[in-house]
Amino acid sequence: MKPAKAALTGLLAVIAALAAGHLVAAFVGLSASPYLAVGNAAIDLTPSWLKDFAVATFGTYDKLVLLTGMALVLAGVGVAAGLLSRTSPTPGSVVAVALGVVGIAAVLSRPDVGQLSVLAPVASLAAGLYVFRYLHREAQHDGARRDFLVTAGLAAVAGVAGQLFGSRTDVEGSRQAIGELKAATPAPEPPPGADFTGDGTPSFITSGDDFYRIDTALSVPRLRAEEWSLRVHGMVERPTVLTFDDIRRRDLTEEVITLACVSNEVGGPYISTAKFIGIPIGDVLREAGVRAGADQLFSTSDDGFTAGSPLDYVLERGMIAIGMNGEPLPAEHGFPARLVVPGLYGYVSATKWVTDLNVTTFAEDQGYWIPRGWATRAPIKTMSRIDRPRGLAKVRGRTVVAGTAWAQPKGVAKVEVRFDGGPWREAVLAADVSDSTWRMWRVEEDLRPGSHTVECRATDKSGYTQDQARLDPVPDGATGWHSVTFTVE
Repeated sequence: MKPAKAALTGLLAVIAALAAGHLVAAFVGLSASPYLAVGNAAIDLTPSWLKDFAVATFGTYDKLVLLTGMALVLAGVGVAAGLLSRTSPTPGSVVAVALGVVGIAAVLSRPDVGQLSVLAPVASLAAGLYVFRYLHREAQHDGARRDFLVTAGLAAVAGVAGQLFGSRTDVEGSRQAIGELKAATPAPEPPPGADFTGDGTPSFITSGDDFYRIDTALSVPRLRAEEWSLRVHGMVERPTVLTFDDIRRRDLTEEVITLACVSNEVGGPYISTAKFIGIPIGDVLREAGVRAGADQLFSTSDDGFTAGSPLDYVLERGMIAIGMNGEPLPAEHGFPARLVVPGLYGYVSATKWVTDLNVTTFAEDQGYWIPRGWATRAPIKTMSRIDRPRGLAKVRGRTVVAGTAWAQPKGVAKVEVRFDGGPWREAVLAADVSDSTWRMWRVEEDLRPGSHTVECRATDKSGYTQDQARLDPVPDGATGWHSVTFTVE
């Protein structure tokens, strides 16, 4: 067999295998797609340092980079298998079976799929093996071009059909049927002067489109509010199950809350603020009757992610949120429901697509990131950043420096800045909305032409000033003063 035909045979077999698995997964659960399951397994096995590198380097495109890299690797494996099988189909057949077994193992390891999920990787294995051996046999003849084209076309159709069928759950229809959410106790509107957007800070309230998203889900769970439920169990006297209507019939509360990601580097963008609507977790747990000795609320997402939150903290401040900025939660931010806990990093508190609350102990259960070396308790650190000027920017006239600070749930007391290592001076703070939210700041300075460096630091209302030492941002959040170098013309 000619090298080109051999390489194409292996490549098309891989494509057919992935397409078949994706198509079957559309009917047994999209997470059962071998391609996505292997990707999720790769995320689960990724060491902390590599995860931080991916977030820091690719930001919210880290998952796209992973899937693209996997596609390239699989394509390379397929081409190599084809080239090794120019005289005999055995090497390629062995590779097809090996890839199929990896897919089956990955799917079986997923906590968010049902018993029928194994059908998807089995179909993938069968399709890949059959297509490879069929094309290998036909490629021995000059008329194999038609078979290659037909196989490529069928694989494309199967892949697209799988994506379409897998996305058939009408999440947007479910969201729209809910309509506008109104709280019995709405949050006060942010007062005038709550931000300095004219000077370069973000707006005080972050829109759903701009709200940062960091999670482990390769595919966003597609849940309908009508079918969703939340199980509350464990160390409680009265286990219960709540539906979306059960929550909505209660008196909803609205809070303005700033959420921050533990992977946010000094000066990073992974922090946002929104008006969340829901019910206090404390009310639900007290109704269930928490037993003595419990110290952790262990929450589980529909996609299998888990987080362990300090029970005393959650009882006081936690919320089961069903809305964001007056609307039902966007699908990518947890629809139908998620947890929101001001003052804790998301990996121990902000479970999206939440379906299970288990009252337990830290000694008994560990959340997703804890066995990977992350801290069990993760209070958000006092931090500040410079939003304007940007690094290496050129400034004309009087210099305006503006930024953001946060210290949930203690609140920001002051922000200080200094230029070129000089004395610290206090910045002007925006209106103080809540101790659970960020706070904007600004300062003006006349600087001589040339290069300058500005640094900032925040102090919370307990008197703690953020550390200068730059430490590893995992497992307890970034540490250090943000600095920006710019030029005055």
